[in-house]
This record gives sequence, C-alpha cells and structure tokens, in this order.
Amino acid sequence: MTAAGFTISFVGQCIVITGGNRGIGHAFSCAMAKAGANIAVLYRSSPDAEEVVAKIGKQFGVNAKAYKCDVSDTKCINDTISKIDKELGPITGLIANAGVSVVKPALELTQEDFNKVYDVNVFGVFNVSRAIGQLWIERKQKGSIVITSSMSSQIINKTDSKNPLTQIFYNSSKAAVSNLTKGLAAEWAQHGIRVNALSPGYVNTDQTAHMDKKIRDFQAGQLPLGRFAQPEEMTGQAILLLSDHASYMTGGEYFVDGGQLVY
Repeated sequence: MTAAGFTISFVGQCIVITGGNRGIGHAFSCAMAKAGANIAVLYRSSPDAEEVVAKIGKQFGVNAKAYKCDVSDTKCINDTISKIDKELGPITGLIANAGVSVVKPALELTQEDFNKVYDVNVFGVFNVSRAIGQLWIERKQKGSIVITSSMSSQIINKTDSKNPLTQIFYNSSKAAVSNLTKGLAAEWAQHGIRVNALSPGYVNTDQTAHMDKKIRDFQAGQLPLGRFAQPEEMTGQAILLLSDHASYMTGGEYFVDGGQLVY
C-alpha cells in the first residue's frame, strides 16, 4: 500500500477572508477552497466580486460566497460576521487581508490620506478580528487568525539606490498591525485563539503591475531570490498557521519576502 502524502484539510470548516476577491487575497481564497474549506469573502466595492468568488466555489466544489462590507464599518462587520456564521459556519478561521496604500511625498499627505490607509489597514483588521474573536470567546471555541502585514512593517521600500518609495502611512500602518497581532495573541491565548501575521514581500499583483518597470526591476534586483513572488507563494504559510499543525504558534510575524530582510 502506498503511503499518503502530507496534506492539510479544512473540510467542514469556514474561513473568512477579507479582500479575498483579488490579488494575494484571491490566492488565499483559492488555496483555502482547494483544501476543502467553505469560504466567505468580504469585499468593499469590486463589481465582479460575487462572480469571482462563485467561480472559486464551483472550481473546488465548496460553498463560497462574497459579502459586501467595509471592514472599517463596525455595524456592517458585526452583522456580516453573524450572517456568515449562520449561512456557512461555524466560522473556524480568519485571514484579515484587506489593505490599501497612498503613495505621496510626506509633505503632500493629508488627514484624509491617513484615514483612508489606517481605517482599512489597522482599524479594519482590528474590527473584523474583534467580531470573530468575540464570537469564539462567547461560545468557548478555539480559532486561528492570520493577519496580512508586510515586510514594509520593518523597512522603508526604495525606488532606486537613493530614493524611498513615498508611502509612509502604508509602512507605518503595517508596523502598527504587526504589533496589534502580538497584542491580540497575548489577550486571546487564554481562550485558545491564536493570532499570527504573515508579511509578504514584493508580489506580482494588479497593483504592482502598474508600477514603473524600472522600480520593479530595481526592487527585484535587491532580493536574494531575484524576483517578485507569485500570489500563490504566500498561501502555504497562511494554510499552516490556520491549521492545527501550528497549534503552538501565536503572536509571530512570518516573512515570505524572497530574502529581503536578510540584509
């Protein structure tokens, strides 16, 4: 008899993924569905989100549904999480992935720019984590949360050898959410809830595809692996952290960055 290979199954589980209809989030949605999970994707405005998520469900034979909700809207989040739990649940995991950036020199940034970035990248992450954490704590259910941070939590990205990429609200928001991860992990460990951060490096997405090729080539050239990642290359760490194989892992920040931070 041939021995079975190592697999991680999420059959019978429900994973919530914010921003799971595009970019890295879409890769997370596909990976979780492939592993057998029912998936609930939260999106803010994409007109094709319902179609994209339904296609994932059909492809992998799982229940998959898109829910329109701004992660910074507390009432919407609380109502939506309750609805997901009733329709697809019980919810067993969360990937808090939604994120935005504003690229401007510091002297041109405004309060509106700050709110745009921090409302999604920090408060939005907290908002959805709190809603699901409260659900689990009230019914004494263990769970796992994976928060998408960034290697930018640790560095200032560069456009060439002398100039920074001017997105200080983004970088500082990711530093904030990396520390938020530790705080939630510390508070909720007693309830059997694990919270970890996954911090991607440079990834080929629709957003990075619109960057100047010279900047992309420079950034890739600074990496030991010498290239941008594909979105799918972020998913293995998330799958591990959501699974019982990571039962002793909480409060960590795990970098999937092509070696950027070795320097």
